[in-house]
Amino acid sequence: MKSSYSGGNSGQCVECAPPSAIHGVVPVRDSKDPDGPALVFPSPSFSAFVAGLKDGSLALS
Repeated sequence: MKSSYSGGNSGQCVECAPPSAIHGVVPVRDSKDPDGPALVFPSPSFSAFVAGLKDGSLALS
């Protein structure tokens, strides 16, 4: 899945596999480098991160 905030060719592209794709983890990578490295997060941690972004308790600057 590619982030809806990635836009067209802005150069800031992030994508991740759905949590159900790989049991217990969510791999995240730079979509411009599909053969490059991926960061892997435990599903509960990634869900908490996304929830924090959505509810505003975690702000990115």
